[in-house]
Amino acid sequence: MHYYCMIKNLSTIIILFLLISLPCISQVSLPRLIRDSMVLQRDSRIMIWGWATPGEKVKVSFNHKIYKAVTEPKGEWNISIEPVKAGGPYTMQIDASNHLVIKDILIGDVWLCSGQSNMVHQMSLHKDRYEQEIATADYPQIRQFWVPLSSNLSGPQEDLLGGYWKTANPHDVLQFSAVAFFFARKLFRRFHIPIGLINASVGGTPIQAWISEDGLKTFPMITSTVILNKDTAYIQTLKRNTHLVQPKDQSEDKGITASLPWYDMNYIPRDWRTITVPGYWETQGLRDFDGIVWYRKEVNIPAAMVGLPAKIVLGRIVNADIVYLNGKKIGQTTYEYPQRRYQLPSGALVAGKNVLVVQVTNESGPGGFVPDKPYSIVSGNDTIDLKGNWEYKVGRVFAPQKSEVEVPFSAQNSPTGLYNAMIAPLKNFAISGFLFYQGESNTENAKEYESLFPSLINDWRNKWGENGLPFLFVQLPNFMDVRYQPSESKWAATRDAQLKALRLSQTGMAVAIDLGEWNDIHPDRKKEIGERLALWAEKLIYHDTTTVVSGPIYQSSRIKGNKLIISFSNIGTGLLTRDGEALSEFAIAGKDKKFAWANAIISGDQVIVWNDTITNPAFVRYAWADNPDNPNLCNKEGLPASPFETAGP
Repeated sequence: MHYYCMIKNLSTIIILFLLISLPCISQVSLPRLIRDSMVLQRDSRIMIWGWATPGEKVKVSFNHKIYKAVTEPKGEWNISIEPVKAGGPYTMQIDASNHLVIKDILIGDVWLCSGQSNMVHQMSLHKDRYEQEIATADYPQIRQFWVPLSSNLSGPQEDLLGGYWKTANPHDVLQFSAVAFFFARKLFRRFHIPIGLINASVGGTPIQAWISEDGLKTFPMITSTVILNKDTAYIQTLKRNTHLVQPKDQSEDKGITASLPWYDMNYIPRDWRTITVPGYWETQGLRDFDGIVWYRKEVNIPAAMVGLPAKIVLGRIVNADIVYLNGKKIGQTTYEYPQRRYQLPSGALVAGKNVLVVQVTNESGPGGFVPDKPYSIVSGNDTIDLKGNWEYKVGRVFAPQKSEVEVPFSAQNSPTGLYNAMIAPLKNFAISGFLFYQGESNTENAKEYESLFPSLINDWRNKWGENGLPFLFVQLPNFMDVRYQPSESKWAATRDAQLKALRLSQTGMAVAIDLGEWNDIHPDRKKEIGERLALWAEKLIYHDTTTVVSGPIYQSSRIKGNKLIISFSNIGTGLLTRDGEALSEFAIAGKDKKFAWANAIISGDQVIVWNDTITNPAFVRYAWADNPDNPNLCNKEGLPASPFETAGP
């Protein structure tokens, strides 16, 4: 009897435990995207999905309608909501064994924004240029979801690691992609339809990392890598065999180990040499030098500049810097690309002599202060120019590196790595289209990119189940040194590969050949790029047939005597040169493809190109260079022509 009671009591306890535990086990959970303040796609079937215990009944209440589903054997459920017109805010309720409420939902146009660093670049990195736009950002109906960085080589993930929907206000807009924000702002100001931006982009990444395994099937070499990367043991071996570059030990820097550090106000500089800022030290007496160089400048500050909000502007520095003012550290940056804008704490500036010291570390290539950037101290309405002569002294010399530097294994740069973790979890979320700004990391193989890029476009459209989803992208801007003779260019070849993607329907390209900077792979002028992308959306999404979406795009050519006659699409209301001067940056060649500069004139809606020394022309190139000197062909709407190479005879 005693044994029976024990068993009975134990059974009762187990049943009670299960009853108490069931709600926890079976509670509905949602993907990270589906949360407060989200933007859902207008005029489209909307999928709401999630996970729960198999067999769980789920009810979704939205816009005065109720939708029901039963969880699948593997725990998934999804519900398709009828199309809704733009508007909001709405509230959604989800009921199963638990009750969820999602608030402040808008219905509008949702764009998936992706690519590498120029799509990543946030408004905060361009706040000097766009200070007014940030301060006046009051667009509660423009929202961004920032997808956290993640990679996965084993296969597609079901969900993201995190993320929230944020509105475009002066605080949160700092974290918006600058290109995406200006794209959205232009469209919202005109059409007043809510805009949702899902930003899944990672700096320095090649296009193959953003393509699914299915999308890479026509690339046998890449597919073999995808298969190998699924082997955990293989990946661990790669990681073990990769020798990562370790940070340099600061204890070996003479500027730190001296009896008085070189930034100390009591330090007296001796045997320092003169150097010009901006400029690279390799051209100023430190040939082939890698290491740590200290820069020093005494600056006289008038009393009127003291006690006011102030900052030090140091353009860009290659590669890392630590900045000291009057013996105190006021900021540092660990890599070359960010703009140096250091806000000064109250009391940092003093009337009279101030000592500015900058420790610069560079391990390869030219080191120092990048030319053609601003260098100044700004306080109130006053500015002191910091360009000119500084003093310098070497703090440490780095041993020469091997000619071939090993690239560390990176899952995020491997085929499918970013697609699996950052794109695949989004594919159930209805969108209006894609924005893409990428290509810099693939310029070494433009021919391969010419095939990979359309593969990505088709792959993503297939994943969303809509072959006509608009795909808008940015052609690479001008970058690096100007060359004054016709020459080959990997960047030009990559731009041409991007241009050819316009052969796919519902694609649009923002030409940026006039928006780059020779010394910065992250040009500052993001507003124009975003707004040029928006022109394509006006046509493809809002069906405005009057919008001129682009500058002239090469269409065809024909030979007439010793001349090539070029025809274009997107001529708008006519062709002209943006500076009123003769056409420039046209080159012509015979079948040998030995290019020479050409004469070129506008004739109606065409351009006639020739060189009197080439009697049998076959090819024409326009703006075919890393950084063409002055490509000036545009339409009367002011939009620049895309660089191109004719197809030949």
